Amino acid sequence: MPAFDEPAIAPPSAETRLAQLALARSPRVGTVTFRRLVATYGDPVRALERLPEHAARGGLRGYRPVDMDRVCAEIDHGAQAGAELLLLGQPGYPSALGELGDAPVILWMRGRLPGPDRDAVGIVGARNSSALGRRMATRLAQGLGALGYVTVSGLARGIDTEVHAATLDTGTIAVMAGGIDTIYPAQNSDLAHAIVERGALLTEAPPGLQPAARHFPKRNRIIAGLSRAVLLVEAAERSGSLITARMALDQGREVMAVPGHPLDARAAGCNRLIREGATLVRDADDVAEALSPPIRQDAFAEAACAPPVPPLAEQPMPDDLRTRLLDLISPAPVAEDDLIRTLRVPPPQVLGLLLDMELAGLVDRHPGGFVARAV
Repeated sequence: MPAFDEPAIAPPSAETRLAQLALARSPRVGTVTFRRLVATYGDPVRALERLPEHAARGGLRGYRPVDMDRVCAEIDHGAQAGAELLLLGQPGYPSALGELGDAPVILWMRGRLPGPDRDAVGIVGARNSSALGRRMATRLAQGLGALGYVTVSGLARGIDTEVHAATLDTGTIAVMAGGIDTIYPAQNSDLAHAIVERGALLTEAPPGLQPAARHFPKRNRIIAGLSRAVLLVEAAERSGSLITARMALDQGREVMAVPGHPLDARAAGCNRLIREGATLVRDADDVAEALSPPIRQDAFAEAACAPPVPPLAEQPMPDDLRTRLLDLISPAPVAEDDLIRTLRVPPPQVLGLLLDMELAGLVDRHPGGFVARAV
């Protein structure tokens, strides 16, 4: 099934590419806001021009989109690093990732993504993995590679490292939390270079960004989004790997885990997932069996297309509607659909007001179509 390539369409102009990057990097513009703006105005160039107007309608005067010098500098920095810019909805962007509601608008890539006939399995686990865990990760990754699967992981120490090293010859993708030119941990620099030669490094972060703790959950959603299934090999109860598994569930991906000894804290997260219904995995054949039969190519191509985004109401809304909407929003996330039903007004009006308030810094957006008052 076409897990990575978008249908062939005309590449965007240089102006459109620059505007799309600028729109994505502007303050408080996330994936949902980006898509709604482009759906309303037809292209990122016009959407970028209208950002200050939307912020003013939300109550913020003097909103400024990202400085274009900074955008040009990012493009130059990426080119110097030998990276390619992938844009959501444009040729080359991974279609499996593009089906997500919070898919990154921008990806930087070094290397080359596998062909459209390759399915991917994410394999993640503990950094402080045991010798047995590392051996199991190697065995699983090699087995999946031999069966034709691409592996996806996070280039971290421990399980991630074993997965990438074991599948250099069969296909692997490393998703990074920092910039495309910032290898973390540094001890994996040689491995990252080998991945570039035979696989791909991917990140949504701008070049030069040093990874911080807050960046890793965003990276984890990309690992899950690229994969048909996410497999955990040694994961503690509170770990980034467990976050990846939860994100995979939210995205409708299969979640699998290797069981471990009950007294080993590194296996507690895996054992818990299995108790909750995750597929128990002993070898690569278990993964292949759980993913069989494969999704038909035409069915996946249809599923990979994100649902249409409704355009926003372009005209200013009555002040009383803005007040009523803001009164319904608290620091606890609430679904956009619930707000629309409560207000009993056309969805474009509510969605437009929410976008204006988001740009003005009054509300924050959460995954799954939820919003909350900014605190």
